[in-house]
Amino acid sequence: MADTPPPSPKPAKRERGYANDAPGGFWVDLSNETTPELAWPLSVEVFDKMRRQDSQVSSVLTAVTAPITRTQWRIDGTGCDREVTESVARSLGLPIKDDDPAEDKAAQLRGRDRFSWDEHLRLALLMLPFGHSFFEQVYREDPEATARLGRDQYRIRKLALRPSRTISAISVARDGGLVSIQQYGSGLLSSSTTPPLPVNRLVAYVHEREGANWLGRSLLRSAYKNWLLKDRALRGWSVTIDRNGTGVPVYTAAPGEADLTKGEEFATSFRSGENAGGAIPHDAKLELMGVMGKLPDTAEFVRYQDEAIARSALGHFLSLGSQGGGQVGSYNYGSVLADTFNLSLDVIAGYVAETATGHVVEDLVDINFSPTEPAPRLVYDEIGTRVTELDRAREASGLTSDADLVKFLRNLSTEETE
Repeated sequence: MADTPPPSPKPAKRERGYANDAPGGFWVDLSNETTPELAWPLSVEVFDKMRRQDSQVSSVLTAVTAPITRTQWRIDGTGCDREVTESVARSLGLPIKDDDPAEDKAAQLRGRDRFSWDEHLRLALLMLPFGHSFFEQVYREDPEATARLGRDQYRIRKLALRPSRTISAISVARDGGLVSIQQYGSGLLSSSTTPPLPVNRLVAYVHEREGANWLGRSLLRSAYKNWLLKDRALRGWSVTIDRNGTGVPVYTAAPGEADLTKGEEFATSFRSGENAGGAIPHDAKLELMGVMGKLPDTAEFVRYQDEAIARSALGHFLSLGSQGGGQVGSYNYGSVLADTFNLSLDVIAGYVAETATGHVVEDLVDINFSPTEPAPRLVYDEIGTRVTELDRAREASGLTSDADLVKFLRNLSTEETE
């Protein structure tokens, strides 16, 4: 008699564990930050200061965001109804993948009072310095599409940024899902009476989210220590130049001069200038004393911090032209580093595309068509691609793919044989 197989286990339908054990509310830092000044919401001011005041931090952020905003974004309607794809493309003002650029209707749309994907993308990438970037969805009716299809049709009026400094609380469910965000009150309203924005009205871009941490992780977090040390070094360097550039005034009393009060006042009030001068007693001396010994190499220290800030975003190649001793770095080495950097940008762009597809494109399709209607995807051209000789030959021949090029070369070879 054969053994009876054990019954199949029933699939779990509810979670027993949790991702969030802290009650949401004011001053709750979901990131569990241990550095006091980087605990949210204080971190918003710190990271904003870093990106505005430090040239290296600013250049690193530009190096990260510029290629992502510069690449071409498109709507990929593979497997979707053409009407659905065109509706999404019109609303976002983006071209459709594989369409003839000469017939691109998105380029014919007027820009005034219309949604701009480029502007939205620029603001969405604020998740990099701040860790998060939240938007509220706002729609309006599309009379032309409504008349053509015979049912209400809507397009995006705006994805309104809800700046990081205005957010007072983030509510997160026990399973780690976002519930809502709340802003500080404006005018006479207090933060406790400001209506929350539920998740179904939000588009949330969160950099490197883990579990229930909807605050994200700033791209500048690992560079904070180097930025702080650099900032202190620059301030000290300025004082060193100011004090040691002309020397420190030291007053030596004249023989028999017991009270040094006037001499001290004269030394501390000493300033350079065309009309600078003074009088001291006979045999008294006022000397400008320089540094005894060797000063620390502040320039090298600052350079190291700049390189560390660039490394925090895989931007090593940004420092290849600024090494000490006249070194400029290897071109081949810089090319390898740039390739790694571009891969990291592709990861960020891929996350933006995935989030926008799930919470912008699919919401549009749900509203205008049906929750079961296949939705197109938001795609982009790969960042950092290099045009090869094969690409140039294909383009010159009017071919659109490698397969077409293979067929073309085979036919050409056959004709030469015959």
